[in-house]
Amino acid sequence: QVQFVESGGGLVQPGGSLRLSCAAPGKIFSIFTAGWFRQALGKQRELVATVGPGSNTNYSDSVKGRFTISRDNTENTVYLQMNSLTPEDTAVYYCNVRGGSTWGPNWGQGTQVIVSS
Repeated sequence: QVQFVESGGGLVQPGGSLRLSCAAPGKIFSIFTAGWFRQALGKQRELVATVGPGSNTNYSDSVKGRFTISRDNTENTVYLQMNSLTPEDTAVYYCNVRGGSTWGPNWGQGTQVIVSS
């Protein structure tokens, strides 16, 4: 089973930036589409960004133009650069990979992002 380890979260003021990292063993990110999700308190988990094996990217409307997803295959790591953060970005952020149309069943602990003044 794949184990994801997310890191990089923290407390940041509105307008600030954070860079999240997601590590996984093996070459999984070079084979499958990777995605960043987030779950705010009391809300469902939502997909915010994906990056395919060919480095094609997609973003939810709520983060488009502010977040950038990238992948470093040599480090087996996927990143999420988050700029112009707002309190609405406060959530626990998770990563996962998709085989076909299905996201993996295993989730890491996530990394908490709090945007507050």
